[in-house]
Amino acid sequence: MATDTHHVHSDHDHSGGCCGHADEIQSERVLLLYLLGGVLLIAAFLARTVFSSIVHENTVQFLALIAAVALGGRMVWLAWKELMKGRASTGSLASLAIIASVAVGQYEAAGWLALILLVADQFLNRTSISAKRVIEELVKLTPNVARVVRDGQEIELPLGEVVIGDTVRVRPGENLSVDGTVINGRSTMDQASLTGEAAPHEVAVNDPVYAGTTNLSSVLDLRVTQLGSDTTIGKVSELIASAERTKTPRQLLIEQVASFYVPVAISLAFLAAFLTQDVNRAINVLIVACPGALLLSSPTAMVAAFAAAARLGVMIKEAKHLEAAADVDTVVFDKTGTITTGKFAVSRLAPAPGVEAAELLAAAATAEQSSNHPLARSIVATAAAARVSLVAPSEVEEIHGRGIRAVTPSGTLHVGRLSWLTELNPGVREASEAVLARIDGMSGVHVMRDGHYLGAVGLEDKVRPATKAVIDRLRELGVKRLAIFTGDRLSVAERVGRSVGVDMVEAECLPEEKHAEVQRLTRDGRRVLMVGDGINDGPSLAAADVGVAMGLSGSDIATNSAGVALMNDDLSRIPFLIELARRNRAIIAQNLAISVVVALVGLALATSGKLEVWQALVFHFLGDVLVIGNSFRLFRFGEAYSLGAEDDAEQRTRRAASMSLAQPAPQPA
Repeated sequence: MATDTHHVHSDHDHSGGCCGHADEIQSERVLLLYLLGGVLLIAAFLARTVFSSIVHENTVQFLALIAAVALGGRMVWLAWKELMKGRASTGSLASLAIIASVAVGQYEAAGWLALILLVADQFLNRTSISAKRVIEELVKLTPNVARVVRDGQEIELPLGEVVIGDTVRVRPGENLSVDGTVINGRSTMDQASLTGEAAPHEVAVNDPVYAGTTNLSSVLDLRVTQLGSDTTIGKVSELIASAERTKTPRQLLIEQVASFYVPVAISLAFLAAFLTQDVNRAINVLIVACPGALLLSSPTAMVAAFAAAARLGVMIKEAKHLEAAADVDTVVFDKTGTITTGKFAVSRLAPAPGVEAAELLAAAATAEQSSNHPLARSIVATAAAARVSLVAPSEVEEIHGRGIRAVTPSGTLHVGRLSWLTELNPGVREASEAVLARIDGMSGVHVMRDGHYLGAVGLEDKVRPATKAVIDRLRELGVKRLAIFTGDRLSVAERVGRSVGVDMVEAECLPEEKHAEVQRLTRDGRRVLMVGDGINDGPSLAAADVGVAMGLSGSDIATNSAGVALMNDDLSRIPFLIELARRNRAIIAQNLAISVVVALVGLALATSGKLEVWQALVFHFLGDVLVIGNSFRLFRFGEAYSLGAEDDAEQRTRRAASMSLAQPAPQPA
C-alpha cells in the first residue's frame, strides 16, 4: 500500500478479512511460522560456524533457504498482491531485496534480512503507537461497574444494566463510571483526566460530575444523566479516535511522494546492478531506499502532539485543525461564559434620590425570589447574605423579556428592564438618568413600586482571572487582531474589552450576525480562531479556521461544530494550542529533513559499494529511530502551563481533606 507507514506487512494489511477468533488463529499461525524460520536460521548459522566440520554445506544452505521462505514468504506474497493492484509500498522494496538475495544464492543473507526487518518493524510499530497508549490512559478511567441504590439497597451492577435516572453512590477514592448530577453529599473531585487541571474541584447538590473523574473526600449520591459513549469522557475518546483517523494535506502529500519514490528506488537498484554487475549493491540500495522515515515524519509528530494536548484537557477533533492553528493571526472571543465566568454578581446598588440602598435591595429581591433567571438568583443571594428579610408576594407574574410584576403588602413591584418601566411610567426615564451613570457598563435591573422609581441593581459578569495575561501572550505570538463578539449591550462589552485589552468589540450581535462577521474576516484573508462556550456559537465556531469550544458543558457542540474542545475554562490553553501547533509544524519539518538526508547519504554509500547488508539495515532504521525520537519530544510540551497551579492545587487538596472530616456521609436514599 502506498500509504502504509510500516516497513513490512502485518495482519491488518488484508482486505476484507475476518475478525475475532479467526484473526487470532491467523495471527498465531503467522507467529509460529516466524518462530520456525528464526530457529532454522539460527541452526544454519551454528551449523556453518560451530559445526562446519560435521555438517555439509548443502545442509546449511537448505536450512537457510527454508528459514528465508518462512520469514520472508508472507512479506513477499503481500507485496505481490499490492503490485497486482498497481500499488507499491516500502514492503515492496524489502521484498525485492529478499528475492534478489535468494536469486543469487545468498539464502542466509535473505533470512537475516527478513528477520531483522520483522523484528525492527515490530519495535517501531510498538514505539510509534506508544503515544496513542498515553492518550488511551486518559480515557480508560471509567469503571465497568457502578454501585446503584435501588429501593434503599446498594447493589453493584455492570454498566450495561445501569439506566439513566438511576441513583449511583460513589465513595472516596473511587472513579465515576457515569455522568450525573449530585443529589446528596458534598465532596471534591479530581477532574485532571478531563480538564488537565491539578487543582481539585468542589461539588455539591445539583452540580454536574463526570465519568472518569475521581471522588476525593466524601460519599456522593448522583443521578445518572449519561452512560457509556454518551458520557463526556466517551465523547473525548471519540474526538481522539477521529483525530487519529484523519490525515492532513501535508501527510497526504508525503504519502503521494512516497508512492512515486518507490518505483524510482527500484529503478535505481536495477541501474546499480546493471552498471556494477554487483547484485549486493542493488540489494543494499533497496534496503536503504525504503522511505519509512519519510512516512513516519508527520503521523508520529501528530500523535505526540495529541497526547500533549490531551494531558492539558485540549481535545483536537481532526489533525487539520492543529495545522490550521499554527497560522492563526486573528482570535475572536465570545464574551459571556468565555472571557467572563457567566456568573453574575451584584456589584453596585444605585438607589434613586430619597431611597435607601437596603430598601432597593429588599424590593428587588422580594419580586425576584421566585424567578430562576441568573440575575434574579444573584440578587436574592445578595439579599440573603445581607440578612434582608423578604415577604412572599401574594401575586407574581413573570413577563418574558421584560421583568417581573409582584403584588406585595407594601405595594405592586415592577422589576426588570428600564424600557419596560418607562412604558408603564414615562416619568421613570428622567428619574433614572442619575442612576444609569452610576451603573455604566453593568447589567442593570430596575425597580419601581406603585409607579415610583426606586433605582437599579447593577450586576457584573466577572472577567476570568489572567485573561489580560492571555491576551498579552497572544500578541507576543504574533496574533494581529483580538476581538470580542457578544450579544450583550455595547456599554457592557466595551467595559470588558477595555479591561482585557482587545482591539475590537462587536456588541448586541445575534448568532447569525456573529457568524457573518467571522465569515467576513476569513474572506478578507485572515486566519481566524474563534473561542466560544459552544452553546450559541455553533455557526461561528464552524465558520472559523479553528473553532474552540470551552468547558465540559460545551462538549456536544464541540463535537459537531468546533474543531477543538477545551475540557476546562482556562483561557491559557488558547496560546498553548497555537504554540503546540507551531512546534508540531517545526518538528515535522525537522523530521522531513532528517529522513531525506539519511536516505540520500544511505543511497550514496550503497551505490558506491561501501555498505554491507547488515550496515544497510542499520542505516535504514537509523532514520526511523531519529524521526520517532524527535517527534516524541512533543510529549512533554506544555508542562509549564500546569506548573503554576501546583502550589494552589496542593493547598486546595488540604482544604478538601479537612472538609471531608467535617462533612457527614449522606444517608441511603
